[in-house]
Amino acid sequence: MPAPEPEGLAHVLVELSRQTERLAALDTREAEHFQAIAAQLQELGTALTAVEGTLNERQSALEVLDGLSGRLNLLSAKLDEVVPDEDGDPKIYRPGPAPRWWKLTGPERDQAITRLRGWIEQIYRPQYGHLATLGACWEQHPLCLFTLDWLMELWSVLYLQRRRGARDLAGQAEFQTRLLPAASEQMAVETARCEHVHGAPARKGQRVAS
Repeated sequence: MPAPEPEGLAHVLVELSRQTERLAALDTREAEHFQAIAAQLQELGTALTAVEGTLNERQSALEVLDGLSGRLNLLSAKLDEVVPDEDGDPKIYRPGPAPRWWKLTGPERDQAITRLRGWIEQIYRPQYGHLATLGACWEQHPLCLFTLDWLMELWSVLYLQRRRGARDLAGQAEFQTRLLPAASEQMAVETARCEHVHGAPARKGQRVAS
């Protein structure tokens, strides 16, 4: 028959068994807590990824909006240029197609020459004095037609503008001091000695070489 265990030892063994069970329960509970925390961290990471994606999308959207804003401002500036002013005149003059004098005939040629004649009578002769040398037969000379066409269009580009900058001033100065005198001299020489003007009196503002 085995000897009975001391009373104190039995108490210790019971207490040890009880603490072991408590530790096991604590481990189980902590494991559950760890799993719960891990799940929450995973959810938080997913949420942060979604937020980051949203921020990236918003950043991309802002960049797109900035680009659209720049294009809108550019279009608005261009629209402001082409919309007529309060008097109904265009703010920026844009030259039309160059007449094809070598093939124009009939009404089309008459219409193109009428435009040149109007500019000559309203601008060229009354505004440029002795520089406006032009024979009466200028309509019969292709050189005069080509020259008057670009003179008229260049003058319109330089002077029919709502605003004027330093470049425009330089263009106006070059037009009057270099381009206009040279073109005027060419047309005067061209129309001075030809069968069209032979014996015909020169009009006011025209020069006929002897």
